[in-house]
Amino acid sequence: MSSAVSLERIENSLVIRFVRPEIRNPLSVEVVEYITSIVEELDPSVGRVIFTGTSEVFAAGADLREIDKVSVEEAKEFALRGQRLMNSVNALPDTVAAINGFCFGGALDLALSCRRRIAVATAEFCHPGVGLGIITGWGGTQRLPRLVGETAALEMFMTARRVSAEDALRIGLIDEVTNDPVMAAVVQDQYV
Repeated sequence: MSSAVSLERIENSLVIRFVRPEIRNPLSVEVVEYITSIVEELDPSVGRVIFTGTSEVFAAGADLREIDKVSVEEAKEFALRGQRLMNSVNALPDTVAAINGFCFGGALDLALSCRRRIAVATAEFCHPGVGLGIITGWGGTQRLPRLVGETAALEMFMTARRVSAEDALRIGLIDEVTNDPVMAAVVQDQYV
């Protein structure tokens, strides 16, 4: 069990909440492996999996302190670990990213892996890799263009510009803006 993640059952939904907002809820190796095990061993009574954060942070993506320590030899395994999680989430029939704030990098890849994305009006989306000299290795380069089109995706990847919830809704990155994305996800009809 990870101290960076809490689990809550609401009706037939499992809410996976990132609970380290003081450091922007990074998707550390520990968190990625823990969530992968939850998703791959999901109780059959769970009808929907909802990912969300705490305070004003959904998640900030991969833990940059860990990325900084990854050697050339370890880089492929680091990328494959994240890809495994994203592919496992994407394979589930009913997943929702309930985005309560900042959604950057690998966290955006996680949101893209979900069937639906619901956000608060103050949410912001970004793939900051270009400013760090890296690019996501967790599947976002494939999923983002499919969702928002090549032009919008390239702009996000090449400029690291933050996209507001309003703009995200306009380009099709998110499906809905609401005050309480978790409850909106719990009560919505099945989206498959």
